[in-house]
Amino acid sequence: MPRGEEAVAKALGELGLYGVEAREWRQSIRLEGEVESWPQYIAAGYAAGGKGYKGVINDITVKGIIPAPAYLPVARDRSLEGRSFDVAIIGGGVIGCAVARELTRWNLRVAVLEKEDDLAKQTSSRNNGMIHPGIAPAIGTKKLEYNIRGNRMYTQVAEELGFQLERCGSVVMLEKGWHRLGVPYVRWKALKKGVDGVIPLSRREVFQREPNAIRCQRGGVLLPSAGVVAPYKVTVAYAENAVENGAEVFLNTAALGFVLEKGRIVGVKTNRGLLRAGVVVNAAGVWADKIADYADDRFFTLHGRKGTIAILDKNTRSLQNSVLAMPQIGVKSHTKGGGLNPTVEGNILMGPTATEIPHREDWSTQPEELEFLLSRLLRLNTRLQPGDIITYFAGVRACTFDEDFIIEPSDYVGNLVHAAGIQSPGLASAPAIAADVAAMAVEILKETMEVKPNPTFNPKRRVSPELAALTLEERAKLIRAYPAYGRIVCRCEVISEGEIIAAIKSPIPATSLDAVKRRVRAGMGRCQGGFCTPALLEIVSRETGLEPEQITKGRLGSELLTGKTKAEAGGGEEGDKCQQKLGM
Repeated sequence: MPRGEEAVAKALGELGLYGVEAREWRQSIRLEGEVESWPQYIAAGYAAGGKGYKGVINDITVKGIIPAPAYLPVARDRSLEGRSFDVAIIGGGVIGCAVARELTRWNLRVAVLEKEDDLAKQTSSRNNGMIHPGIAPAIGTKKLEYNIRGNRMYTQVAEELGFQLERCGSVVMLEKGWHRLGVPYVRWKALKKGVDGVIPLSRREVFQREPNAIRCQRGGVLLPSAGVVAPYKVTVAYAENAVENGAEVFLNTAALGFVLEKGRIVGVKTNRGLLRAGVVVNAAGVWADKIADYADDRFFTLHGRKGTIAILDKNTRSLQNSVLAMPQIGVKSHTKGGGLNPTVEGNILMGPTATEIPHREDWSTQPEELEFLLSRLLRLNTRLQPGDIITYFAGVRACTFDEDFIIEPSDYVGNLVHAAGIQSPGLASAPAIAADVAAMAVEILKETMEVKPNPTFNPKRRVSPELAALTLEERAKLIRAYPAYGRIVCRCEVISEGEIIAAIKSPIPATSLDAVKRRVRAGMGRCQGGFCTPALLEIVSRETGLEPEQITKGRLGSELLTGKTKAEAGGGEEGDKCQQKLGM
């Protein structure tokens, strides 16, 4: 037995997992067998990590658990049959959309394939929007490299694409006085990692910056390069600029397999036909290992780590200036522990938690996770109360058992590039990851074709007006020119009919309520759409030509209306209202 296998077998034995077998496959280690629980499955994967292999393939089964498959679109047609692209990107999250935009710097035919009805529906909208400074990733990891580079790139990217970036900084507080002994080490480590700035803070200096911080804090450090964005808006901004520069985005389009010839992908099977691509980029989020398997290149397994986040009312934003966190010193964890994050829209977010789950699209919120947020994180700001919470949501991180990003061309498939295992700090790393993945794709294409710069590439995205961000004079001028901007639909967020229409008619049209929400935040306020939803339905129906009963909250099957009233149908008296059902 090779030494690597021996090390893995020993680690598994120490966990009492004697029924699990480990064997090499190409450059990776594959685990097989059966365990009693999901925590054992996770423990086995980490036991095999860090043993010198390229990746960990965890094929262990768990008694009583069959992980749910990926959601697939219902649509079936031949609209993509026979079409050819230079690059096909699988996944319409922030990484896939950023790669698409970078590729349009070249005169290439670029396609983004997204299985959902809109972009940024999974991890790319289900996170706290933090642009991490780079203090957490380990030295020598791709996480660190891309986090540092990506953080520095965000200022220019935000200016070009027209989304809001706030460099609010992060205050990492210390709970015990002796923890301050480690501050010089943190500064040295940050310098070695290339983090832009670490400023030690005394207890008094923390309170000067954050008067409402937890009273038991004993000082800490300020990381001024930390920032916040709206992650869904970043994703859409990347995609819209990509489309403006010639890329195509195909929603409700799932990659279902590949046609391979002589070690290369010659066709991508989708629910809309077989398309051809010179290069395929695997940016499929939590399903990236499944996409790799289509090409017989699954050298890693992803596991879902769910994080629950609470949204606090906008009246709390004045109570906090920076990201606040207080890590548990000495507690071994694969997460940074969460905190209190200001948002660019004026809320505060609390979280995320970190829970290993078997189902990768499980976005439910659980009582124990909510209790953790209330007991552990709410206390970081003494002015916040449970009643400030307006809603919760959850997202699922795509984690490898080596806890690092996979950014590389395939070793065995000549025209496949992986951008996988992207968890925190993936959002912060996106600009740098996109630049490198695009460069990899271009180098592969140069083997078979001439690749020229796009002479018409414009890095500046066309941005529609945001009423709430305008002065009174600017609002008046806009309303005179476009009266729809004078009709407020979502009062919580001050969103006008004009903004909603602009979202529906944008380069990637918003045709569901959640798609509108991701672009302009209509329905994201304290009432969570309780008052504005009927008006949103009417506007989307009018502008798209869809019947109100056809309009979904998100996925097909999440229609809010089941039929017309008797009066509208011409068969009854007034009073029977449209029946409503819960959306997905």
